[in-house]
Amino acid sequence: MKAPTVLVATALACASFAAAAQMAPGLWEHHIQSKAAAGSDMDKKMAEMQAKMASLPPDQRKMVEQAMASRGVSMGPQGTTVKACITKEDAERKTVPQMARAECTQEVVSRTASAIKVKWQCGGKEPSSGEGEMNFSSDKAFTGQSVMHVVRDGKPETMSTEISGKWLGADCGDIKPRTAAKP
Repeated sequence: MKAPTVLVATALACASFAAAAQMAPGLWEHHIQSKAAAGSDMDKKMAEMQAKMASLPPDQRKMVEQAMASRGVSMGPQGTTVKACITKEDAERKTVPQMARAECTQEVVSRTASAIKVKWQCGGKEPSSGEGEMNFSSDKAFTGQSVMHVVRDGKPETMSTEISGKWLGADCGDIKPRTAAKP
């Protein structure tokens, strides 16, 4: 099930660079919808993964869904939802939380009061790179898009992503904050 790994990595990359603009601290929900380039196997593999999930016995499917939910992630035909906790300190610093993969680097390309452009690059087994832009209508809502290039099974693929985010409240509940880069 490699497709979920790439999609979750994309979701977390989008969610993490959103914190670099002025965001209200607390729990955020990011809705991410990805689309692979024409001729890509990504959409087919995602559909296969969803079919495998649907065919799991109910107790196993529930266990997988609970494991993803404990990390703030849910996936479905309408896209991926990621919940992220932005601390007061990170919101004040306007820093980018680090991606979960140690072999990834991120860079803020430009920033204004209402927009941020970021690019990232990851090494490892499935190298990837990408760039994205977030536009904030307030400190509690944003929209954006990104493009990610990944090498899967030795073949390059491109995925575009549309993202929107909304602030859910000051209490993050069980969702743990990600570690932000020091300014």
